[in-house]
Amino acid sequence: MKDEFLSAFIFHLLVKMDEPITQISLRPRHPDWIRVRAPIGEKYTHLKGLVRGLQLHTVCESARCPNIGECWGAGTATIMILGDVCTRACRFCAVTTGNPRGIVDREEPARVAQAVAELALQYVVITSVDRDDVADGGATIFAETIRQIKTKSPRARVEVLTGDFRGARASVETVLAAQPDVFGHNIETVRRLTPDVRDRHAGYDQSLAVLRIAKAIAPQQRTKSSILVGLGETPDEVIATMRDLRAVNVDLLAIGQYLQPTKQKRNLPLAEYIAPEQFARYRDEGMKLGFQYVASGPLVRSSYRAWEAAVAMLNDK
Repeated sequence: MKDEFLSAFIFHLLVKMDEPITQISLRPRHPDWIRVRAPIGEKYTHLKGLVRGLQLHTVCESARCPNIGECWGAGTATIMILGDVCTRACRFCAVTTGNPRGIVDREEPARVAQAVAELALQYVVITSVDRDDVADGGATIFAETIRQIKTKSPRARVEVLTGDFRGARASVETVLAAQPDVFGHNIETVRRLTPDVRDRHAGYDQSLAVLRIAKAIAPQQRTKSSILVGLGETPDEVIATMRDLRAVNVDLLAIGQYLQPTKQKRNLPLAEYIAPEQFARYRDEGMKLGFQYVASGPLVRSSYRAWEAAVAMLNDK
């Protein structure tokens, strides 16, 4: 009887010991090339204090961007307007989902312009949560923010990263009327994965349409998009997406590694880490396809070091 009990106990123990080993082995191993610098330094502290003092939001914090230490340490940030509650629930994102009930802070553009002026930024990226609860999707606030920045900081270049405005041409026109230096909208992932990765109100073709509309309205407007990889796509699918973006004359492209922002069920688990060599191949392929600039690497995000690409290109005008 003792032998049977001991055998059963040992079997149970071995099964329990095996469970976490099996679970751990299924997770992609953290590679050496994914290294994030801790957020420290005088500029980081100053920028953080200024953002808090002016009651602003940054996508750096809200989306838990891995580059916050590097960018804030360099005195740059991507400012997120229209609040910090998104009406959509994309599964790659950590921003809070909810219903802002149509509330819009009309004083926000002035505060953003003040922050840009106080930081003496020469290049600023403005993005937002999706605001399906507002008639124009927040386009008016985008436009006013651009104008206020250019009034207070005439030498500053302004890049915007907008939502899809549900494909509304009028909203895209409103933003472009304020003359941003770069108009960005992210396609995020390949066609096949879009229904699983993005909110049901978003769409692959709808995103392409927004970028197409922008070029139709202002043919000289620089446009930009971004793809996250490591979600289960194939290289051929990434290249097909790049071709689709070039078909609507997108100028700038960013390709970066998806990193699960939280362990909540709403966020998709990481499928795989993409090797730096593959990112280099994507960059080379993108340049062959005719993009004017391709930023492709593990920690690249749509607004990461945006000024390096855009300023170089804008200076060539």
